[in-house]
Amino acid sequence: MANVQYYDVILKPVITEKSMNIMANKEYTFLVHPEANKTMIKEAVEKMFEGTKVKRVNTMNIPGKKKRRGMVVGRTAKTKKAIVQLTEDSKDIEIFAGL
Repeated sequence: MANVQYYDVILKPVITEKSMNIMANKEYTFLVHPEANKTMIKEAVEKMFEGTKVKRVNTMNIPGKKKRRGMVVGRTAKTKKAIVQLTEDSKDIEIFAGL
């Protein structure tokens, strides 16, 4: 496995209607490094966002979609998504505050 630091684990937040609805339960969705595991994701969220405590982490691997341009067939990149639930006494994550 590659040497993945905590600042390389979280790539970007996922901003969709479904992810906005689950934010009421203190659950936040992120695109993460494909080789990151649940403990690495938990440490990265707690270090990057001060005052947060992670309760649990759910991950899912998303395969690339088939795309075609003329006769050439290829695939888009595969990704990994993580849903992070914070504890009740934890602070909210600020990057989602204005959305």
